[in-house]
Amino acid sequence: MSLFSRFEAFELDVLKEVGNIGAGNAATALSRLLDKPVDMAVPKVSLLPFEEVAERVGGSEQIVIAVFLRVEGEAPGNMFFIIEEESAKRILRQLLSINAEEHEGYTEMELSALCEIGNILAGSYLSSLADFTHLSMAPSVPAVAVDMAGAILSYGLMQYGEMGDSALLIETTFLEDCQSLEGHFFLIPDPESFEKIFRALGVVSE
Repeated sequence: MSLFSRFEAFELDVLKEVGNIGAGNAATALSRLLDKPVDMAVPKVSLLPFEEVAERVGGSEQIVIAVFLRVEGEAPGNMFFIIEEESAKRILRQLLSINAEEHEGYTEMELSALCEIGNILAGSYLSSLADFTHLSMAPSVPAVAVDMAGAILSYGLMQYGEMGDSALLIETTFLEDCQSLEGHFFLIPDPESFEKIFRALGVVSE
């Protein structure tokens, strides 16, 4: 039986709970940062092959904003918080009252704000996963980039060599004035890390 089918059969519910708790923690942290209420919908959680990551954000040539960080500890890997430009502009406008649509590109302050949102989300989901698995996992200092999705993923590969062949996808939705602002959060464990996470969640390799 493949890891995928065993994973789906046994532990997707656990990962959904990880996503729920992480989203709640992220909403609380963002509310504190922005000093205003931030609601987040129940995230959609799925497992997908690494090669499909770019497709989920509009294709490898889609221009996106990505917050990238390295997961260090007992189950190392790579994390990306990826948002399409339209959603990024709306997040800046609605959550942060910054009108990024008045000019092309992004100022340093706008990128810093998006990086901090990605950092809070990553930290919240990672601490939730660490609590469930009892594995030590800590995020590195995040980097933010605006580029084609394929180029951003290639950068991750160049920086850290071969990534795992599977990604945990948590689709995050902020709710603001009846409009939803979506982001895609990917955890791509190193090849040996998925096995550790599986074992910690109770899936024993055959």
